[in-house]
Amino acid sequence: MPFAFVSPVVQRLVPYVPGEQPKLDKLVKLNTNENPYPPSPQVIAAINQAAQQGLQFYPDPESTALRQAVAGHLGLALQHVFVGNGSDEVLAHAFFAFFQHGCPLLMPDISYSFYQVYCGLYGIAAQTVPLDKHLRLQVADFARAPEQLVAGVVVANPNAPTGIGLPLPDIERLLQMHPQRVVLVDEAYVDFGGQSAVGLIARHPNLLVVHTLSKSRSLAGLRIGYACGQAHLIEALERVKNSFNSYPLDRLAIAGGVAAFEDHDYFEQTCHKVMSSREGLTLALEDLGFVVLPSQANFVFARHPRKDAAALAADLRARGVLVRHFKQPRIDQYLRITVGTPQQCDALVQALTELL
Repeated sequence: MPFAFVSPVVQRLVPYVPGEQPKLDKLVKLNTNENPYPPSPQVIAAINQAAQQGLQFYPDPESTALRQAVAGHLGLALQHVFVGNGSDEVLAHAFFAFFQHGCPLLMPDISYSFYQVYCGLYGIAAQTVPLDKHLRLQVADFARAPEQLVAGVVVANPNAPTGIGLPLPDIERLLQMHPQRVVLVDEAYVDFGGQSAVGLIARHPNLLVVHTLSKSRSLAGLRIGYACGQAHLIEALERVKNSFNSYPLDRLAIAGGVAAFEDHDYFEQTCHKVMSSREGLTLALEDLGFVVLPSQANFVFARHPRKDAAALAADLRARGVLVRHFKQPRIDQYLRITVGTPQQCDALVQALTELL
């Protein structure tokens, strides 16, 4: 790239690297935390119906029908819900709206790596708070003296890539530690056994909770995310959105998203199947000698005391099984393994058995 044409900010950016989306067939794909089950048939029907009419017109810029569906599901008012083109876009708007105070943003040292990317994009100083030796977040480590100004706090709950969740009293302690700044709780995986902080919104004006339909509702390919908080936070997100892209969700996404919330039984059945497979996969990995962290997500984080994680990931790929390996210090001997169908989990365990 001829950097003479590029702004200094872009020259300094270190972009996020997503998990591999392979072009090969017949791979057991357990590397990107996608739901192994398809979306509800009602979602497919709604998208097909929406595709038959109205695509020549812009979608509703407020995505009112989808926001109403989210609000109804969570027991919130419409003005407490913001939607965007995937939770990554919602997070990006939140970083822009709430964390540019000229002081550091607190986040765990091991978490979703896109948080650091947003800090680089928007010129926010990131101050990482180390997880403990068991890769757990200790809320007390986020405390600061009154004279130590911070831009806010961002945590994923359950955390990624560890899968470990925080109980609600710990989230409330974070909110009380920093009452003058936004505490953003990214709950991408909460539907697989975590505790959602949405119920805390009414009494905490500094709480923003972000969700996605990519994981528990099997809509990673449709790109829908949303945020929940008191009206003043949602208004700030709307100001950013309408200064960037006033039509973030298309007609098909809105229709599919609404239908996903309407079919609650399918959602619950799918989550239950994933959680059941997670427990079976954990036991099978432990039988093979792996140390597996307790997970409340649709993946497990595991290491083998006698096998190098990078080499193990490469050997699995050679056998047609994809898992995620991170080169980051402290976790470079772990593999993040998406919970697949029982058949996919069996294929993984069989490959590991041969390797070990």
